[in-house]
Amino acid sequence: MKGDRVEAVVDTGQGVQTFEIVATRAGRRIEVTTARGVVEVTEVTRGGTPVRTGRFMASRLIALVEHPARRFARRGYDSAPDRERDPINGSGHRRSLTPAGA
Repeated sequence: MKGDRVEAVVDTGQGVQTFEIVATRAGRRIEVTTARGVVEVTEVTRGGTPVRTGRFMASRLIALVEHPARRFARRGYDSAPDRERDPINGSGHRRSLTPAGA
């Protein structure tokens, strides 16, 4: 989904380097596959066509972190936390999940 991203931290022999693959447009997704010592991170269209790919040797990969997009923001809901503090009396209250601008 748009906004999903994957960070790969790789040992280059002289330090570490961070790579980031992001689903940049609506309908695109990130796929991670591992085969024969190679980790492949690919941005894929709805039809399955790869747009950009990063390949990393599994033995050199220090960390692979997946960051999903904020789901409520995509549906048009307010992305504020579920509970907020009332600035006047300090009590917590439930925030309704009504579409923004409704």
